[in-house]
Amino acid sequence: MNEREILVVQDLCKTFTLSKRQQKIEKTHEKKRKAVDYLTFSAYKGEIFGLLGPNGAGKTTTLRMLATLILPDAGDAWVDGVSVVQQPEIVRSKIGFLTSELKLEDFFTPNQLFQFFAELHQMSQGQIDQRKHELFERFGIADFAEVKVANLSTGMKQKVSIVISILHDPSIIIFDEPTNGLDVLTAKTVTDFLLELRNQGRTVILSTHIFSLVEKLCDRVGIIIEGKMAECAPLKELIKEKCLEDVFFDIYQKAAGDQNG
Repeated sequence: MNEREILVVQDLCKTFTLSKRQQKIEKTHEKKRKAVDYLTFSAYKGEIFGLLGPNGAGKTTTLRMLATLILPDAGDAWVDGVSVVQQPEIVRSKIGFLTSELKLEDFFTPNQLFQFFAELHQMSQGQIDQRKHELFERFGIADFAEVKVANLSTGMKQKVSIVISILHDPSIIIFDEPTNGLDVLTAKTVTDFLLELRNQGRTVILSTHIFSLVEKLCDRVGIIIEGKMAECAPLKELIKEKCLEDVFFDIYQKAAGDQNG
């Protein structure tokens, strides 16, 4: 692996104001919640970095800041030397971002969606045609290219979402829970592709709460608990002779004890 930092995250913070409805649902009187609390980590070229934590730990908020969808309250991150705060447009050209929140318009076909997003990235028609052929064949979309999204299966929708997120051939790909809700065959297609990306020298940032996915894919892992980085290390060093699940709960219980103490 090329030990070159391609993503540097430094003291990222994000706090949200809770509505009265959210306070009621979460049974809290707190008006604000710190989702990400001075988070710092790095990812290297040609690796899969896993951001592991329970639901509500701050993983998605972190990825949304890295993808320039929301601004941090404090701190910054640099994608290949470019600040997400100061130069978000350049950052967007360097990353691909896939989230479960991405909803494809039912009315459009994969062909139409690919053309639209490729033009947003200012690709030439020759580049669009070549890249579409390559990705549609790789993910088995070609036979469904003129089928409206509304009529596609859940797995095929996820494949189209992946293709759209990487059509501009980014150097860093950020995936938020990429296998959620997928059948085993589609999930394997996705995980195999993530390994291909790493083998091509791309960097993958993978957010998940699934231990087996991290153990299968990740070179390094950061464990995030209540918005803070509780541990960050190469996977092999982190687990040693244990399984990742046991290591995670040891770290989780220690973090809970420190906060209560």
